[in-house]
Amino acid sequence: MPSEEWFAVLPDGPAALAAVCTLRPRADRIVAHDSGRPWLLGRWADGQVTVARTRKARIAVIGRCSVTAAELTALLGQVDDLAEVERVARPLAGSFHLIASVGGRVRVRGSASGVRRVFHALMDGATVASGRCDVLAAAIGAPVDEEVLVTRLLAAGAVHPVEERSTWRGVTAVPPDHCLVIEPDGRSGLRRWWTVPEPVLPLAEGAEALRQALSAAVDSCTAGGGTVSADLSGGLDSASLCFLAAHGPARLVTTHRRGADPVNSDAVWAERARAALPEAEHHSVGQEEAPLWFAGVHGPYPPLEEPGAWVRDTARLADLARRMSMAGSRLHLAGHGGDELFSVTPRYLHDLVREHPAKAPAHIHSHCIRFRQPLRPLLRALAEHTTYADWLRLAVEEMDALPTAPTEPSMAWGPALRMPPWATPEAVRTARTLFREAVAAGPEPLAPYRAQHTAVQYARTAGAAVRRIDQATTRSGLPQAAPCLDDPVMEAALSVRLHERAGRTAHKPLLTAAMDGLVPAPLLARTSKGDYSTDFYIALARHRAELLELFDGSLLAGMGLIDTSVLRAALLVPHPTPHIVTHLSQTLACETWLRSLNRPAHRPTSTPTGRAR
Repeated sequence: MPSEEWFAVLPDGPAALAAVCTLRPRADRIVAHDSGRPWLLGRWADGQVTVARTRKARIAVIGRCSVTAAELTALLGQVDDLAEVERVARPLAGSFHLIASVGGRVRVRGSASGVRRVFHALMDGATVASGRCDVLAAAIGAPVDEEVLVTRLLAAGAVHPVEERSTWRGVTAVPPDHCLVIEPDGRSGLRRWWTVPEPVLPLAEGAEALRQALSAAVDSCTAGGGTVSADLSGGLDSASLCFLAAHGPARLVTTHRRGADPVNSDAVWAERARAALPEAEHHSVGQEEAPLWFAGVHGPYPPLEEPGAWVRDTARLADLARRMSMAGSRLHLAGHGGDELFSVTPRYLHDLVREHPAKAPAHIHSHCIRFRQPLRPLLRALAEHTTYADWLRLAVEEMDALPTAPTEPSMAWGPALRMPPWATPEAVRTARTLFREAVAAGPEPLAPYRAQHTAVQYARTAGAAVRRIDQATTRSGLPQAAPCLDDPVMEAALSVRLHERAGRTAHKPLLTAAMDGLVPAPLLARTSKGDYSTDFYIALARHRAELLELFDGSLLAGMGLIDTSVLRAALLVPHPTPHIVTHLSQTLACETWLRSLNRPAHRPTSTPTGRAR
């Protein structure tokens, strides 16, 4: 059971008795159903849970939300059915779990981006939910699900619908767009609570909606006053958050980490932003003043909920938490999710050709000029029309193919699914089997449009990263917030027409329009983006010996999932290729996660070594 904050949600009936007996001794907080039975158990700080009660219903908001109990009670009003609960959350800003108890039935949901997730498990036949999968795993003594763990080695990380599988056997993850409904007898089922919006709003209307949503999201961070901190990388996402936060009641402290590459212009733009924020306190940290990527790979390894590629930043995050805590910060804001929601991948051209063919030629022409893309291969890619299930089926069969430089742009439903070159044949077979099972179920995409599907998938990936970063920095005394991934912000961004969200020449035209008048015009005019590949390679060179030593005693290798001789050879190449670097982050995440556990992994008997591909 983790020592930091956690909560569990119990059914309102005798079936919950075993769960109460298991969890209550480990909890220091309890909130009851109307019946008096335990509803919420766990450990959380003051102000993290807001509860409202009426004669017929109870509702709890857990997380970042400035709503008061009185305001929440007024919103709850005459709700007497679970189907009506979602309207209570409609006016709320922030990032939170929403939990309701009405007439003996319980409803639990997280956020659409997955920053807040819901997991559930059976305890003596009754469903128990939690915002953390490791809480449930500890309660039921669950082993690691090796089949799911193998898929986390993919360069793309978790992919729909396999992303919805937990790495703990016996613990089930609820899809971010679904809620869990628990009956009094402990049975449970899923209901959809969120649907990807149709991208139909014109840019001007969508910009106003985004302006209001992002302002409210940042207000939920600064409403408590005191001091908050924020990244000021030099990019538009972080700058927008800083200027919005500067208007709030909290004192603002910004931080910028200077890159090693002299041609990286982020430092110049960050300095311009600092000059326009004279009331804030600004910190700038050089390369030699703070840990690099991969520092501290030898541990110690605190309990980790699930594998996450951001484990390579463990020492950097601890350093950030220390510096900002010393500056008085109670919450740190970061721009995660901005690239995923305010930019659009070139896949929008595939959608545009079919939905608005008259508009497509101008956008195709601009794309060819902007990215120096030959027209003929682009047209070939635009003509492809496979379904999501068909794309996934083909991608799975190429899982162990050697990476090659792309000869034409990808308009596919997602990135190539590639296992690392050091994955063993058994690992590849296991991953392929699990994905084939997913394909056999006929998965639908997250949205009918490819660019929209990709945006949601990438936002979920960012949400998973933010959840793990927040757990790491909260442990060091500084919670994290990613306002760009709050539900209303995500809803506003995804509602705008794809070709207007993409723009033909402008960088992030939607965010630029939304921040007009709030962020100085010269900062909105930036069209470039900083590159940190030099920093990454410097860090890899400095910590290569530690990485080699770590994998010499690899637990993944002991499970038969990776070949350390191949991994060692890849690390010893003077300048590893980018795909090696990406794979390394995922492999490191899985390795350190296993080392943070006190229990062995489960070796599935259903996946024999000799199974055909």
